Amino acid sequence: MDILKHIINDTVEFYKWSLTIADKRVQKWPLMDSPLPTLAISSSYLLFLWLGPKYMQGREAFQLRKTLIIYNFSMVILNFFIFKELFLAARAANYSYICQPVDYSDDPNEVRVAAALWWYFISKGVEYLDTVFFILRKKFNQISFLHVYHHCTMFTLWWIGIKWVAGGQSFFGAHMNAAIHVLMYLYYGLAAFGPKIQKYLWWKKYLTIIQMIQFHVTIGHTALSLYSDCPFPKWMHWCLIGYALTFIILFGNFYYQTYRRQPRRETASKPGKALHNGASNGALTSSNGNTAKMDEKPAVAESGRRKRKGRAKRE
Repeated sequence: MDILKHIINDTVEFYKWSLTIADKRVQKWPLMDSPLPTLAISSSYLLFLWLGPKYMQGREAFQLRKTLIIYNFSMVILNFFIFKELFLAARAANYSYICQPVDYSDDPNEVRVAAALWWYFISKGVEYLDTVFFILRKKFNQISFLHVYHHCTMFTLWWIGIKWVAGGQSFFGAHMNAAIHVLMYLYYGLAAFGPKIQKYLWWKKYLTIIQMIQFHVTIGHTALSLYSDCPFPKWMHWCLIGYALTFIILFGNFYYQTYRRQPRRETASKPGKALHNGASNGALTSSNGNTAKMDEKPAVAESGRRKRKGRAKRE
């Protein structure tokens, strides 16, 4: 029990000390004075993940087409705003893409960078609605570990980023990620219009590839900063590398399972016998979950009987 008390006391003392080196500019901004509101929102998110499916069980799924169209295009606008603000403010402040320390001054361009990063943090909280809409539409298969891990950690950990390093090297990853999210939510917004638009959306696969490239670039950029001894907090550099590695593993697994892994085909044990999975190579699944018609006139009846000579018997 004494050991637990010491750990708690040491943690509290460390947090109090860390506040002395926090960014004073953001202290009075919404959600930034204390970590408790952010932790409460993230905890509510996890609670909804548990209770939401139970509530929807036995109820009809919501369609939410108009809501999804408005939400996704609103996220396009928000992420474009963040991208634009970071790009223009960093350019006005003569930011270096190789090494940029944090400037905690009240310079208008530096405050503009910090404000854009704060909006980026807020956008990660808004993205919790992605999961809420999945649950309300009963798309439970979309809520993977990667989905929950990505949403929950981004919002929670970026509170730390804004609290202590709202500027400098932090702009690089947020700047790149906001641009990718413009494309991502544009895809989701167009897909929400239905099959008439969905048939033209062939580029979903490449969004995943771009995201994986982003994580590799992040690691390379951060490693270069460490190598050049950039005066940016080293702890943030190492945390960022470790965090990006988890995404490379999880997104890489998702890409392999979704786009690269070939379904195992069962071979017939004897000539003339049907495949165990029922003409698996004759069915194609479209992106919206509808199954295309299988080739007509199959060579073998599903019952496994040999095809008789002459005309096939109609059932």
